[in-house]
Amino acid sequence: MIIAVPKETADGETRVALTPPIVSKLVSAGLAVTVQKGAGLQAAFTDADYEQAGAAVEADVNELYRHASVVLKVQKPTSAEIGKMPPGTTLISFLWALSDPDLVEELKVAGITAIGMDAVPRISRAQTMDALSAMSSLAGYKSVLLGANALGKYLPMLVTAAGTIPPAHVLVLGAGVAGLQAIATARRLGAVVEAFDVRPAVKEQVESLGARFIDIPGMEQNTETSGGYARELKKETQKRQQEALGKHLRNSDLVITTALIPGKPAPRLITAEMIGNMAPGSVIVDMAAEQGGNCELTRPGEDHFTDNGVIIRGPLNIPAAMPIDASQLYARTIHTLLKHLVKDGRLHLDFEDDITKQATITHDGKIISPLLLHSKS
Repeated sequence: MIIAVPKETADGETRVALTPPIVSKLVSAGLAVTVQKGAGLQAAFTDADYEQAGAAVEADVNELYRHASVVLKVQKPTSAEIGKMPPGTTLISFLWALSDPDLVEELKVAGITAIGMDAVPRISRAQTMDALSAMSSLAGYKSVLLGANALGKYLPMLVTAAGTIPPAHVLVLGAGVAGLQAIATARRLGAVVEAFDVRPAVKEQVESLGARFIDIPGMEQNTETSGGYARELKKETQKRQQEALGKHLRNSDLVITTALIPGKPAPRLITAEMIGNMAPGSVIVDMAAEQGGNCELTRPGEDHFTDNGVIIRGPLNIPAAMPIDASQLYARTIHTLLKHLVKDGRLHLDFEDDITKQATITHDGKIISPLLLHSKS
């Protein structure tokens, strides 16, 4: 069984699927690893590092794919990359299958066994395979730094000879993994933080980090999916939520939005009218920009300056801004998943196992994912 790690081809992607320490563990377990030349350079891992860990380094990407039993990637593959994989190859990467039916069909027709790191179920025994949470934590941390960099104020209170500077007020919308990390980071930097989430159950977590939780009366009760994500709200509930959050936005210097719904566009939390009431110099960092944004005026991949002086940042692929730690964390989740799937040096897919069944998108020319099959019915 040969594990292949190609260089990522997506624009702006700096991460690599395996790091040298994880390569060393796989080689010690009797697996062969081949890494494309230069695959880890943007994450500060050299070819020599991989060779020292026991991997072979291959300059010819066609040869890399041709001999691979398992291909490990970060981003979902292009059509050209799928075309390089022989039928029966196993691909493990982020796939976002619910949002990309064309990719699923292409993988199915090509006879690729595709396993989505984003489809690993959020259950207790799969926590160490949870690449989404690992990447979300990095993104939550970085989002505060991106916001602070654009904000024309200190985050902490400062007492100086020239007078006292009050602390900045930070509002975090969405208290999942990314939101909680954003709260913790903003608090460590000295800001006054408040947060909102449609799931009342996270209130205790928010308050344990030193932030104030915003309670909105009349919210829906059943707001969390079995996978721990927020459910899409009814239109009247969304309107009530926006009205209640409007006054908090007016008093906030930095707003970070993190709300996502799997397989659907990001929910609209902040309207143009709400932005029009914010103070000049306020900053919004929309972490949901890749899925359309939580903010009506977000421009994915751009910084947008509104007519009333609000700065809206729509960063894409935030974890790629921290490729060293992001690659290390991603590689660890991949390693744990491989330990779950590999028996006696061979890939063993047991579809009676919930982790394997949920994470596998296509196999043997068929769609396996229960989520996809349910969405088609």
